[in-house]
Amino acid sequence: MSELNVKNALATGVVFEAIESMTGADSIAPDHMGRGARPATGYVPQGVAVTPVQQQEFEQLLYRQAAMLDAKRWADWRDCFANDGVYWMPAAPEQTDWMSQPSIFAEDRLLMEVRLGRLQHPNAWSQAAAWHTNHLVGNVVVEAIGEDHAELYARFQLMEVRRDNVRHFGGSYRHSLVRQDGQWRIRLQRVDLMNGQAAYDYVIQAWI
Repeated sequence: MSELNVKNALATGVVFEAIESMTGADSIAPDHMGRGARPATGYVPQGVAVTPVQQQEFEQLLYRQAAMLDAKRWADWRDCFANDGVYWMPAAPEQTDWMSQPSIFAEDRLLMEVRLGRLQHPNAWSQAAAWHTNHLVGNVVVEAIGEDHAELYARFQLMEVRRDNVRHFGGSYRHSLVRQDGQWRIRLQRVDLMNGQAAYDYVIQAWI
């Protein structure tokens, strides 16, 4: 199903039938996972030497990405990803792939478009109440850098407010970046939640 067909179907509010290319997990080659295959348990980032300008460039990318989520500018956030980019949130820190175990998120650009359409739907239950998020991103470590690729590690804290309910999430990001058209794009973003196994009143609605 093409992205245009997805958008048209979302506009009608229909439920999608299962199709071959629908899941990010099934549509991605195993080598796409790269460094994200390393489990989060016991993971310690190993930084490499970069210039202050490079460090600032990568930090600003992560800060801008977080600000887009907080501003609900989800289309702009999605466009931070490469055409074959993937957002992956394992269900457990020891998880090393999204094929053999279920994940909280394992989404390619097509599935991001589906979620974006659901969030923006006028009848979206999760958005009916006052719902906001606030990200704090820091401890950005550049673990590898080349002419057209880079690997980043960072920590985050997130406060989510829905009506009078407040939830806190924290954990780590690992970004695999590629340079496309002169800009850094995300090929893989792995998000490991410290409290991903906690009991919640409602499921995670949007990207963290």
